[in-house]
Amino acid sequence: MAASPLPHPPVAHRDFVFSDRDFRRVCQLIRTRAGIALVDSKRDMVYGRLARRLRALGMTEFGAYLDRLERETDSDEWQAFTNALTTNLTSFFREPHHFEHLHTQLAAFGSAPRSPLQLWSCAASTGEEPYSIAITACEAFGTMTPPVRIIATDIDTQVLTTAQRGVYPIERVSGLSLERKRRFFQRGTGPNEGHCRVHPALQALIDFRPLNLLDARYDIGGPFSAVFCRNVMIYFDKPTQREILGRLVTHMDANTLLYTGHSENYLHAADLIRPCGRTLYRRNLEGGRL
Repeated sequence: MAASPLPHPPVAHRDFVFSDRDFRRVCQLIRTRAGIALVDSKRDMVYGRLARRLRALGMTEFGAYLDRLERETDSDEWQAFTNALTTNLTSFFREPHHFEHLHTQLAAFGSAPRSPLQLWSCAASTGEEPYSIAITACEAFGTMTPPVRIIATDIDTQVLTTAQRGVYPIERVSGLSLERKRRFFQRGTGPNEGHCRVHPALQALIDFRPLNLLDARYDIGGPFSAVFCRNVMIYFDKPTQREILGRLVTHMDANTLLYTGHSENYLHAADLIRPCGRTLYRRNLEGGRL
């Protein structure tokens, strides 16, 4: 869930004053709302993204904008604030060994499991991860209608809208094999030249929903056969990670595989999950509960 850095104007050329106190308030607000821990090196990024909100609202001071957020706790601007500070870097088949393992996991169920297998992408971003899961399922079962149901969630409603549309610049699929591009994507023509759309059969497999991992409970069903929670926990401190894992495991059974990011380590939560492969975990049924 990280974005390519955007250029930001030097302090002398900024339209708005952005004080140390303003930055600290932003850090506290986004931490409380979404659990994200911002570091000092993100200050320019924060200014650049929130300055757009000030311009859109016709405001001239960060202090007044943050006062509004604190005053109007249920306003739509909270979602815009969260969307602005949620970063999203993703790609099709990112960390490919996970999808190779998922293919093996799904193929082991045979051609007709007793009920559709439930799979969960916890930080779906703009959709590349859940669509990669869907493609893997199609390939594992040898059909465009595999017996799976994929839940794809994210706190950022804007990226979920992009994910639901399933339309991407053609270069986003340039790394895929020709066979995959032909089978799972439709190339745009005319006004859509330079873009491609995921096959409708893939979209039919996925249910996109907004979800904040800080919520007290996740109303998404389960247990899931696989849970992808990758490259999102790095934005939370260790206590928050434990809280989230404590909720994730309630949607996992003994056979669920938890796929995590390569830079994420959960030794501090060994009572909740146990490693079972390269960035793979299972629920520790002998451990404690939060």
